[in-house]
Amino acid sequence: MLTISQELRDRIVAHARADHPDEACGVIAGPTGSDRPERFIPMLNAARSPTFYEFDSGDLLRLYREMDDRDEDPVVIYHSHTATEAYPSRTDISYANEPAAHYVLVSTAECGGGEGPVSFRSFRIVDGEVTEEDVTVI
Repeated sequence: MLTISQELRDRIVAHARADHPDEACGVIAGPTGSDRPERFIPMLNAARSPTFYEFDSGDLLRLYREMDDRDEDPVVIYHSHTATEAYPSRTDISYANEPAAHYVLVSTAECGGGEGPVSFRSFRIVDGEVTEEDVTVI
């Protein structure tokens, strides 16, 4: 189960709306071994695409060095889907290389970049197996 603060959930959704029609992406880091998402880190979608996201390799290297220096792990890895449901695509599954992370997907298919409903879901992706998990917002 993913437990996340209302503030962090709202920031993910706001990022997804702001980047629509392109997919948004980012990380929420937390203390190593804690499974507590704490530090919101929006990233640039280097692909600048409505159907695909990609972290810039230089940005990602800097992020992992920074997390290492701060004794943090990537607790949540998030991105948005702009025209489809909030469920990992085959590409998302193939790129999921953090077995301890929660993979959060937000679909802005109904609302676009404006107000309106979004779908917010979390998954564990381990060895290509996708398991949806409950999300508790506190």
